[in-house]
Amino acid sequence: MCHADLNLKTASCLRLFLTIVFLSGCDSAPDTSTETLPDGPKTGQTSALMSDEVPWPTGGNLVYVSNEDSGDISIISTISNQVISTLNVGRRPRGIRVGPAGEKVFVALSGSPKCPPSMSDKDCEKKVTDKTKDGIAVVDILTAKLERVLPGGSDPEQFDLSVDGRRLFVSNEDSNQVTIVDIETGTVLKTIPVAREPEGVRVSPDGTLVYVTSETDHEVTVLDANSGEIIATIGVGLRPRDAIFSADGSRAFVSAEVAHTISVIDVGANEVIATIELGDSAKPVGMAATSDGKILFVANGRGKTVSAIALDTFEIIASVEVGPRSWGIGLTEDERFLYTANGPSDDVTVVNTESMEVVAKIRVGESPWGVAIGPNARQSP
Repeated sequence: MCHADLNLKTASCLRLFLTIVFLSGCDSAPDTSTETLPDGPKTGQTSALMSDEVPWPTGGNLVYVSNEDSGDISIISTISNQVISTLNVGRRPRGIRVGPAGEKVFVALSGSPKCPPSMSDKDCEKKVTDKTKDGIAVVDILTAKLERVLPGGSDPEQFDLSVDGRRLFVSNEDSNQVTIVDIETGTVLKTIPVAREPEGVRVSPDGTLVYVTSETDHEVTVLDANSGEIIATIGVGLRPRDAIFSADGSRAFVSAEVAHTISVIDVGANEVIATIELGDSAKPVGMAATSDGKILFVANGRGKTVSAIALDTFEIIASVEVGPRSWGIGLTEDERFLYTANGPSDDVTVVNTESMEVVAKIRVGESPWGVAIGPNARQSP
């Protein structure tokens, strides 16, 4: 009888122990479920570490996200909103662009240390700088591999491609320069001194102009895209981050983070013709515009939101909270969905542009920074 009681107690304890272990394992296991949100696509919860298990999709767009702290890029399918691949590219990837055919992706890498505004210059100088890590990574999407690293000047942050896809215009933040690079040969064609702390770079739709924003001098340098000569400088709001052109190229918009504004520029006249006030909580950085020229979307950085602005009235018509320090931003080709990179939360938010509602959040790498969206040039095998 005593042996029977002992065996019963032992079996009970064993069952309890196994139950605890099972539940603990469930709590620590990665969440690979998908969730359908109202009026939106599926939310891909697959961890980047499991991305090799996700099949490459057929069709749809691909969203490329540069992850500054983990040194990689996440590739997301717009069909499933899942990370389908994570590729190591180098140190501090930030600016990111898709080539014209969607077969190449370019990513700015920097060997300079990450020094946020809250860090003193003295503390920043103590960090390790390795200029051999500077460059523009070229990723071959057909093979999903890093192909090579082009020179990009010192501390490349953002850049844009020429309309013909043959050259890069790169901002060099720590040297106050813009570097023009020939993609095929990998040679530096020209280096141009500009105002202090250049960041945002944008080529006009007709390919003739390059806008470069300079954070410290609060201005835009206008370059001739063919010669690299400076055509004009335009004063804008405090700490300009990004620039974008209207589809017809007649206007440009510049986000000013500290001024909480968007400067509207008459491109032909090289002057600011209007200023859009976003409110004190907004810290505008990345921007995207609809192809019909009707709406401008602005990622408000530490303001945690995206604003939609009607470009006929310059009024805010909608806003939505997307995540902490929303930075990079991109529209799908059909312009139905918007993707934002949220640095501190290591995720990307998907917004339905018609309802201005969040329909998905996707886990990516560490400190996502830039977003670029392009066609799916590589189909399923």
